[in-house]
Amino acid sequence: MQQYNEEALKQNAAINFNRPYQQCTMSVMDTIADPNITFDENGVCNYYKEYLQKEKEHVVMGLAGEQKLQEIVEQIKKDGAGKKYDCITGISGGVDSTYVCLLAKQLGLRPLIVHFDNGWNSELAVKNIENIIGKLGFDLYTLVVDWNEFKDLQLAYLNASVVDIEALTDHAISGTLFKLAAENNIKHILSGNNIVTEATLPKYWIFNKSDDANIKDIHKQFGKQPLKTYPFFGLKQKKLYAGMKGIGVIDILNYVPYNKHKVKEIIAQELGWRDYGGKHYESVFTRFYQGYILPVKFSIDKRKAHLSNLIFSGQLTKQEALEELQTPIITEQQLQDDYEFVIKKFNLTQTEFEAIIAQPRREHTEFATTQSVFSKHPALAVLKPFIKVLRKLGAKI
Repeated sequence: MQQYNEEALKQNAAINFNRPYQQCTMSVMDTIADPNITFDENGVCNYYKEYLQKEKEHVVMGLAGEQKLQEIVEQIKKDGAGKKYDCITGISGGVDSTYVCLLAKQLGLRPLIVHFDNGWNSELAVKNIENIIGKLGFDLYTLVVDWNEFKDLQLAYLNASVVDIEALTDHAISGTLFKLAAENNIKHILSGNNIVTEATLPKYWIFNKSDDANIKDIHKQFGKQPLKTYPFFGLKQKKLYAGMKGIGVIDILNYVPYNKHKVKEIIAQELGWRDYGGKHYESVFTRFYQGYILPVKFSIDKRKAHLSNLIFSGQLTKQEALEELQTPIITEQQLQDDYEFVIKKFNLTQTEFEAIIAQPRREHTEFATTQSVFSKHPALAVLKPFIKVLRKLGAKI
C-alpha cells in the first residue's frame, strides 16, 4: 500500500498549485485540502464566511426554531392524514439519519424508513439499524442493489479517476426516496443534512449528486455490466417529482439544537446505537474511501472539513481539531483489513488496484454533464429572479 504523507503533500501542493502552504487561522482547512481556498487579511478562510451565511439562511434556533418545527410537523401530519405514512426518511445507521428517526418518533410522525444496501454495510451498521427499527417500531424498506451492477459502476469511477465515487450511492438513495414517496403519496422527505456539522465541503472534493448524465457517460466509457436496475434519478426527474407531485425535502436538524457529541450520547442511550469511529464509517467502502483512496490518491483528508465545521459551529476548538488530525484516519490494522477486503470484493489484484490509485486525477466535467436550460441558453438567465419569486409563492416550476 502507498502511504499518506502530510509533510510531503505540503511541498507538492506548493509546487503543483504554485502557492505556499497555508492553513486557516480559525480552522484546519488548508491549501492541501483545497488548492482553491482563499484567505482574508487575517488568514481566515472563505469557508468560515460561507458557513456563517448558510447558518444565517437555514438554521433557526431557540423559540423561533421550536415554532418553525411545530409548523413543519403540523403540515406533515395534515398532508399525511388518512395515509399509512406521513413522511419518509433514509437510514444508514449513522448519527444524522439515526437522530432524524428518533426525532420523528418523538414528534409523533409516521415515517417509512428506507435503507439502501449497496453491498458495503458493516456488521455494526446492520446491528444499529436493527436496534433503531426495533425500538422505534417503524416500517423499514430495504432496497438491495444488484451487486454486479453497483460493483461495475464503482470500478468505472475508479478507472475514470474521478474524485466523487460516493456520488453513486448518494444518487441512488435520493432517487429511491423520491420514487417511494411518490408511490406512497408522501409529500415530505426528512433529511439528515444539516448546517452545524456538515456545511463545509469543498467543491474540489465532490460533484453534482443529481447528474445522471455524468454517471452514464463514465459508465459508458469504463463500465462493462449493463445497468438494468440501478435507480437513476437525475435533476429533471427530481424537479418533476418536486414540482408536479409536490414532494419536498425538509432538513429537520436545522430546527433543533444539534450538538454531535451530545446527540451520540442520546442515541446510544435511547436506541442502543454504537459509534463507528468516523463520519459515515457505517459503510466499509466509505471507511476505505475516506481512509485510503481520498488521502493517497487525491490528497484529501475529509476530517479537515468535518472538524472545521464543528469549529465554526462552536462544538470544537482548533486545538482539539489539530490533535484529532494527529491521529490516523483509521487504525493501521483496520486499514489493512479493509484494503484486503475491498480489492477482493472488487476482484482486483493488489497490482491492479495500485495502478488505479497511481492514475492522475480527472475532473467529472471531462465527461458528459447535465446542463440546465440556463446553461444551454444564457440569455434566459435574466428570468432566474422571477422564477425564484414564483416558486416562493407556490408556483410549480
